[in-house]
Amino acid sequence: MSGKPSGGPRKSRRKSREFVVQGLYQWALSASPVEDIEQQLREDKNFASIDAEHFTALLRGVIAQSHLLDAMLQPHLDRPIVELSPVEHAILRLAGYEMQHHPEIPYRVVINEAVELAKSFGGTDGHKFVNGVLDKLAAQVRPAEVRSKA
Repeated sequence: MSGKPSGGPRKSRRKSREFVVQGLYQWALSASPVEDIEQQLREDKNFASIDAEHFTALLRGVIAQSHLLDAMLQPHLDRPIVELSPVEHAILRLAGYEMQHHPEIPYRVVINEAVELAKSFGGTDGHKFVNGVLDKLAAQVRPAEVRSKA
């Protein structure tokens, strides 16, 4: 037992996703090297409370696979990917990456976390858009899991 209260790891992962969205947003707008963005985020006073390993894996993984993730997302969008808000784009990339590379996280958890991020950081009704896109993506990326929950 790690001594953390129950729900601790979930909260630290949720906070790590918030940091990842911030990093992806910064990367999209500045094209700064991922190492610089990661270092800057690590200096935040709240960074100590997150799952740092999960943060690093997600931030670096999403950036490394951004073009592949965009190609995977585009068929499920109602507009060209370049017309997405930078925040929604970051959230969709993050969720797409988690859906594809972290099968230990149930797809519904991935979607719920993305919706919460969109409610916190996105525009009005952005969470509804994110939810709709990710529902379609889940059926493509995790068809057996989606069918078993139906």
